[in-house]
This record gives sequence, structure tokens and C-alpha cells, in this order.
Amino acid sequence: MAVVRDLRVLLRFQGFRRLLGVRLLSQGADGVYQVALATYVVFSPEKQTSAASIASAMAVLLLPYSLIGPFAGVLLDRWRRRQVFLYGNLLRTTLACVTAVLILSDVPDWLFYASALSVTAVNRFVLAGLSASLPRVVDADRLVLANSLSPTAGTLAATLGGGLAFAVRLVVADSDAAVVLVGAALYLCAALASLRIAPDLLGPEQELVHPHLATALAGTARGLAAGVRHLAERRRREAAWALMAMTLMRFCYGALTVMVLMLCRYAWAAGSDDGLALLGLAVGVSGAGFFVAALVTPWAAGQLGSGRWIAVCAGAAAILEPALCLPFAPAPMLMAAFVLGVTTQGAKIATDTIVQSSVDDGFRGRIFSVYDVLFNVAFVGAAAVAALILPSDGRSVSLVVTVAAVYASIAAAMASFERQ
Repeated sequence: MAVVRDLRVLLRFQGFRRLLGVRLLSQGADGVYQVALATYVVFSPEKQTSAASIASAMAVLLLPYSLIGPFAGVLLDRWRRRQVFLYGNLLRTTLACVTAVLILSDVPDWLFYASALSVTAVNRFVLAGLSASLPRVVDADRLVLANSLSPTAGTLAATLGGGLAFAVRLVVADSDAAVVLVGAALYLCAALASLRIAPDLLGPEQELVHPHLATALAGTARGLAAGVRHLAERRRREAAWALMAMTLMRFCYGALTVMVLMLCRYAWAAGSDDGLALLGLAVGVSGAGFFVAALVTPWAAGQLGSGRWIAVCAGAAAILEPALCLPFAPAPMLMAAFVLGVTTQGAKIATDTIVQSSVDDGFRGRIFSVYDVLFNVAFVGAAAVAALILPSDGRSVSLVVTVAAVYASIAAAMASFERQ
């Protein structure tokens, strides 16, 4: 297979191998920790889970990516990146252990969320540092290949970490604290793996470091504003429309995610373990949809055009989402998870392509930072809206119908734009 051959070529670079090892351990730990947090909030027997508590957990998991992400690069250009991996993962090890203690203790929820928020905030620096370090460990001819395969391997590691968390919770120890400690152990392994990399190998070069931090941070904020103005120019209207469509589709996906969590917790399961198993299956099925989208979208977007493919994805979701979700039964809901995995990821791949091809190279990084903010804030906002609409058991006809209407509006708007 071409992917295996390409990865074998990259693994000949010692620096890439060691950096990839840090990525796999770090993102595997992220998967464990995030599933542990979600299952503690949703499936802990002593907690009466509400949609509001789920929304709070999603905010903790995602908002650091949005609020810190655009500014992380400024600090990463001032600190030695190898040290970011070492001390960042050591810090996350400590904070994860604190989270485990808080789970076992009778403490206010805000203290637990503060601990979890600290862990996910550090994660933004580690992930950005991994991407910034790649040009230092592979040659220029293979940089695009490394940028393609390395994040994919990290996503797979996070997925496997989530599967490990489910397995530990269901088979080994019926304790979310134990799962968090598994994540802490993986963070420690990532820190130790970073010691195999020379301290100065990953940069940055000291002569390129901006002399004043405040100036650099202010410049980043101005750069983001300039990126938004660039996107608003008439000849880049398709990119702006695609970003708006993807933001709304992410909103729909987030609202339905909260609904499925509530259904798994209260409507479908005789016990918390049954609900947890169903949730793990739903996550796996949705992930399979993401994989299918990666296979189908290049051909479909090539035949239809990326904008029309977004319209098709939204239209398919508008039709199939109410048909599969309104019975509020596990089997059709799992089919809906697969369909929405395909349509959401298919639309995202098409949106990425439109933005990459429409936006000038000098603005591309800033536009994707804005994209990242919109993507995660939409998901958190959807959770907040779902918290206001959903009943205690998760069965909400109004939410399903509203989401279908939003999907239909996206499809109509994108189809109309493409006709023009």
C-alpha cells in the first residue's frame, strides 16, 4: 500500500521517528483522558447527569483549543519546543493525577472542571509544537507527506486511546479515576520519550524569536482580524460560504452528540455500563463514517465540485437524520451516527479544499486559525442550546426537527450559491 510505503520512507529519519513517538503517546493519552472525563460526567452512578453538565464538559474539552490556539504559536516561537514536550507532558501528568484525586473526593464541580481545563489547555501547546517541529526533522521534499501522515497517525492514536479507556472502564476497573491514571501514565511516557530528542533540534532559531512578547501577541490578534477581512473579499466568497456552512453543520453534529449521550445514559441502558458500551459503539460507528468520507470525498468533490458536494452532504443529512433519529432507538441511531460521520467529515474535507485553494498563501494560516475557533465554538454552542431543549431522557422531537431544518437550509443556501 502507498501509505505504508510512504510511512516507511519517513521512518528512516531518526528525528521524525522520535517526534512521532511523542505524538502517538501524547495523543493516545489525550484520548484516554477525554473519554475518562466524558464518562465521569455522563455515566458516574453517583451523579445525576444533565445536558447542562455535558455542555460544561464539552466546553472544558474544546474551548482551550479555540481561545489559546491562535496565540500558541507566538509562545512556541520563544520556547525550545523539545522542552515544551517535556515539561508540558510532565505538567499534564501531575494535573491528571490531581483530576483522579478530585474524582475520588467530594469536591465542588468547578474544581474538577478547573483541573480538567488545565490539562486540555496545555494540550494546545503540545499539538501546535508537534506541527511546528516537523520541518526540523524531515527534508523539504517530504514535508507535505509528513504533514499528511503524522496528524493522521495522531488521530488514530487518540481513537485507540479512547478505546483503551472504554476497555479499562468496562473490563479492568469500574472507576473513572483509574482510567485517568492510565492517561497520566501515558503522559509521563510521552515526557520521557521527548528526552530522546536533542534539546535544540526542534528549534526555534533564537535569531527568529520576536523580542517582545506583548508585541507578538498583539500582532497575532491584528493578523486574525486581517485574515477575516481577507476572507470577506468578493473573490473569496465561496470560502466564506463554505466556512459558514461547515460551522452550522458542526453545530448540528454537536447538538445530536449531546442527545445521544443523554439517550445512552437514561433511555437505552439498564445500567451505566450498558450505556457506556452503546456510547463506545456510537463513537466507533461515527469514526467509521469519517473514514468512509475520506475515501469517497475526493471522487465526489471531483465530479460535483467541492461546494456542490457540501450541499449534497447537508441535503443527505437533512433527509436521513430525522428518518433515523426520530424512532429514538439504538439501531437506527447508530446508522444515523455513521451517516452523519460521512456527511460531516465529507463537508469538512471539501471546506478545507475550498479554503486552501481560494485563500492567498500569506493568509492561509490565519484563516485556518479562525476556522478552528468557529469549529469548536459551534460545537460548544450546540451543547449549550441542546441543554436548554433536551428533556432528562434525551428524547426530543423538536431538537431533531430543528437540526434537520438547519441541514436543509445549508443545502439550499450552498446549492443556490453554486448556481450563481
